[in-house]
Amino acid sequence: MIAKKQTNTKLIKTEAQRLGFLSCGISKAGFLEEEAPRLEKWLNQNMHGEMQYMENHFDKRLDPTKLVPGAKSVMSLLLNYYPKETQREDTYKISKYAYGTDYHFVIKDKLKQLLHFIEVEIGEVEGRAFVDSAPVLDKAWAAKSGLGWMGKHSNLLTRQVGSFYFIAELILDLDLEYDSPVTDHCGTCTACIDACPTQAIVEPYVVDGSKCISYFTIELKNEIPNDVKGQFEDWVFGCDVCQDVCPWNRFSKQHNEPLFDPKPELLSMTKKTGKKSPGTCFKKYFKNQQ
Repeated sequence: MIAKKQTNTKLIKTEAQRLGFLSCGISKAGFLEEEAPRLEKWLNQNMHGEMQYMENHFDKRLDPTKLVPGAKSVMSLLLNYYPKETQREDTYKISKYAYGTDYHFVIKDKLKQLLHFIEVEIGEVEGRAFVDSAPVLDKAWAAKSGLGWMGKHSNLLTRQVGSFYFIAELILDLDLEYDSPVTDHCGTCTACIDACPTQAIVEPYVVDGSKCISYFTIELKNEIPNDVKGQFEDWVFGCDVCQDVCPWNRFSKQHNEPLFDPKPELLSMTKKTGKKSPGTCFKKYFKNQQ
C-alpha cells in the first residue's frame, strides 16, 4: 500500500511538472483547525469590506471533505506568471497576474488534463478542480503542503521563486503521500508593510482587505472613499507593491506560458494614451484578452 502511494504520488507530480506547473504539494484533507479562528476574527473585524461572498460557506472554506465527499488529499499546484516584460514607468498600472489571458481558463484546462491523467493511469477517482473561484483557502493549503510559507503580506512565499504565481487545487478521494510545511523566512523584514500605499497590512501576516488597492480597483462596486483617493500610485487594476518590494522576489523567474504574455498595446500604453479614460482602455484590453 505504501509503495503504491509513493508510486502514484510521484506519477502525479511528474505529470504536473510536464503540464507546466512550478510545483505540486499534497496535504491530508481535513478541517483547518488553525485557520478557523483566524478567518472568523478577520470576518468579525469586517476586513473583507463589501466582499460579502467571503461570509458564505464558512464550513466549506475550512473543510474540503464538504466540497468533495470522501476526500483524502488536497493537491496544491503553483503556476508561474512572472512576465518577461513589464509595463512602462509612465503609464497606469495593472497587476502582473492580469497581463495575459484570464488565468482561470488557463489553469482550469491544465487541471482537467491532470485529473484525466490520474483517471487513466491510476483509476477512477472522485475529484474537483479549484481555481480561485470556490470556497477554498488556497494559500493555507499550499503552505500546509510545503509549497512555501505565508509572508507578512499574506501571500505565499518561496525562497526559490518568490511569490508571483497562481495557486490552484485538486481535491481527491485518493490516498497519497503527504508533504510537510516549510519554515518561515521573512525574519525581521518589514518591506511589504512599509511600502503599502494604503497601510492595508495592519500587522505582520494580517491584511485588511477593505484597505487594499486591489479591493478598491477590482472588488469595490461603490465609489472609492475620499480618504484613500490619491494614494493609489497609478494602479488602476490590482496592485503589486507588496510583492515588488519583497526581497525574495529577486529570485522570480520568467514564466513559459504563452497565454500569459501581454499584447503589445499594454506594454506600449502610456498615461497620455490612456489619459481620457484609463478605465475604458483597460476594460477594452481585458475584453480582448479573454
